Amino acid sequence: YLFPERHTHTGCWDFVALKLRFTADPSLQSNPRRWLNLQEYQSKKLMQDSGVTVQRFFVAETPSAALEAARKLNAKEIVLKAQILAGGRGKGVFNSGLKGGVHLTKDPAVVGELANKMLGFNLTTKQTPKEGVKVKTVMVAEALDIARETYFAILMDRSCNGPVMVGSPQGGVDIEEVAAKTPELIFKEVIDIFEGVRDEQALRMAVNLGFKGPLERQAADQIKKLYDLFLKVDATQVEVNPLGETPEGRVVCFDAKINFDDNAEFRQKDVFAMEDMTESDPTEMEAAKYDLKYIGLDGNIACFVNGAGLAMATCDIIDLHGGKPANFLDLGGGVKENQVYQAFKLLSADPKVEAILVNIFGGIVNCAIVAKGITKACRELELKVPLVVRLEGTNVQEAKRILSESGLPIMAANDLDDAARKAVASIAKK
Repeated sequence: YLFPERHTHTGCWDFVALKLRFTADPSLQSNPRRWLNLQEYQSKKLMQDSGVTVQRFFVAETPSAALEAARKLNAKEIVLKAQILAGGRGKGVFNSGLKGGVHLTKDPAVVGELANKMLGFNLTTKQTPKEGVKVKTVMVAEALDIARETYFAILMDRSCNGPVMVGSPQGGVDIEEVAAKTPELIFKEVIDIFEGVRDEQALRMAVNLGFKGPLERQAADQIKKLYDLFLKVDATQVEVNPLGETPEGRVVCFDAKINFDDNAEFRQKDVFAMEDMTESDPTEMEAAKYDLKYIGLDGNIACFVNGAGLAMATCDIIDLHGGKPANFLDLGGGVKENQVYQAFKLLSADPKVEAILVNIFGGIVNCAIVAKGITKACRELELKVPLVVRLEGTNVQEAKRILSESGLPIMAANDLDDAARKAVASIAKK
């Protein structure tokens, strides 16, 4: 945080733009992203431990445990939620025939019956694979009436060199839609990383969110506790939607999403130990072992690049030439020959891949190391698909010599446009 130029997370308005792009392009949603994701009940537990007001809840892994939890709650109404990482649970469908991953009931016995149709069955939503995701846990929570919904988030903003609060009195809906249609209803407060959230800032945000009378102070207290949580767990974002008020006059965090800084894993071992790997993509997990960032897409041209920006540009220009990227694989900066080999191993194992495009711009990256890794991978893996390589930057002449003297059928490209054209053409020739 003290060196914002080294902090790679986007600013808050870039964050909204990125969310819009991932929403607009379904191909970018085909696999979960690499960073840590927690189940809803885990995020609620972290908030609860920091003094943030959430609904009373229990977690169950069997129908009988869910029934017992419902009885223990002794609530007027109970909400039962299937716990998976994908969104759209409420409109999802189970392969047991049950419709909806979120159900309300006043009868504890019904909770047990519903849990029996959820646990052990696959839930399919608009964000899951076609076969759905197996539900292993359910959250049994006290259902509360919501008199009014607001939106509140704390996230890192590069332009402010630190965290900001973003809020709106329009909650319970997509914040991107609010920002686009009624930008005057988006309020922002810059937080001094050394001072933290000042009382007057928290109260001003509470007022902007529409809380009145004694609820102003209550909301301000919740805002300060959410910021304490933000710092405590090294979060990059804490998003509460909705932050609501009940008819009884309580301010409650009804739903929240927390993103964590992967660089802080060494000091957040308890948090990262909570990660549920069962829903992670196996290829993505394998890539992470070698410090490779991988996102699978739906096309047939594998992209092997260094740097997220260059990866996005490579995907775009492949699309421009009529092709479709099969993945987003970022080699990063401190490259080693074995990383290149493992990257090719991952890419060549994908049955959808019909060509591989390597696009490296060597600043920190030594192009010669990449070239050695490429030639090793081609020989040992007996690469069967066309390979197009574009290298520029540090030690590039040595890299080109290694490739040209290898005797391997590698197509060299002069620039990114040439590389994309050759990759697309190589598939068309088949």
